[in-house]
Amino acid sequence: MEERTRAYLRGRFGDYYRRAELSPPPEANEREWGYIPWTSGPGETMVRHKSMLDIGAIEEFLARERPRHVYFSAGRYDDPSANSMSKKTWRSSDLVFDLDADHLPSVTLGEDSYAEMLRKCKGALKRLLDFLEDDFAFEDLTVVFSGGRGYHVHVRDEGIQTLDRDARREIVDYVRGIGLDPDGIVRTEMRGNVTARVLSTEGGWGRRVHRRLLEFVSDVESMAEDDALERLQELDGIGEGRATTIYGAIQKNRDAFEAGNVEAGGVGVRTLVDSLVTEVVTDENAPIDEPVTTDTNRLIRLPGSLHGGSGLAVRRIPRDELDDFDPLVDAVPETFTSHDITVELDEETTVELLGDSFTLEAGVVSVPEYVGVFLMARGQAEKGQE
Repeated sequence: MEERTRAYLRGRFGDYYRRAELSPPPEANEREWGYIPWTSGPGETMVRHKSMLDIGAIEEFLARERPRHVYFSAGRYDDPSANSMSKKTWRSSDLVFDLDADHLPSVTLGEDSYAEMLRKCKGALKRLLDFLEDDFAFEDLTVVFSGGRGYHVHVRDEGIQTLDRDARREIVDYVRGIGLDPDGIVRTEMRGNVTARVLSTEGGWGRRVHRRLLEFVSDVESMAEDDALERLQELDGIGEGRATTIYGAIQKNRDAFEAGNVEAGGVGVRTLVDSLVTEVVTDENAPIDEPVTTDTNRLIRLPGSLHGGSGLAVRRIPRDELDDFDPLVDAVPETFTSHDITVELDEETTVELLGDSFTLEAGVVSVPEYVGVFLMARGQAEKGQE
């Protein structure tokens, strides 16, 4: 990044911060603060081990320093400004989840557009919230667009504050479906005088697998017999014989599947359920970044700040507004929407922002400032001469 570009972005970030309304996290004075300034050179230097006493009022600090990135710690400490973690004396930590579109199995890097990556990441976010709200019954959640490639979720329920890394890793394994044992989502109960093994359908992974089982059964019922047998044999561990057994069980005892009875068709149905567990975990897990959640000292972006790699705002999203939230519209800072600027591009590029699509040729072009800031922050353009 050229010095002219860096100076321009730093100045405009300062203009944004002079007007921005930010709300620090709870117990802000007990947290470590850090930031990355607009330094020259290829790398970025983190300034950290700061407390609120060091930086002062957050609005004044941001307007004065105009940083490239701003962070606060998930952890709370006796001495947040101590220069080593051992000297800070840890008290507690929020449970933080990070979803990054670059790490999603469904995203094809180099093919999916930025908008498509964010759309897929929002789907993963909804799956994560389903785990957190329904399976764990967490209530104090803050959902945040990261300003870059994904979303953060901060959980601040009292019950999780003092969990150690191992306990947090168990939560990670659960939402990612790591090590999910089919036997672990099946319970034994009496049906009259008969002992039956049934899926735990009330919630959790058992409910997800049962839902997929009923969808599969409905698909099979809608097929001709030959097609249904062929579909069944596509699943691991199911050959011609077991496919015939399962098909017969579906035709004769649909109610058993509704009840989640995994023994309705003997070994065949148990094999079917085992195979569907693998599919459900693949399709419905939340592919979070494990180190973020297990790290009790993690620094995370400050909602309301700007992301120095995109020029977009790190936006807190009210839970009831998530469906309608569009990061490429709602995270565009109003500060950058009033006029056009000149930038220089090395190659043709397409940008989607504020509901418009801009296809820009290589060379010097005039664009809305929010487009120019986005391209410069991402390293795709340099500031042109006005």
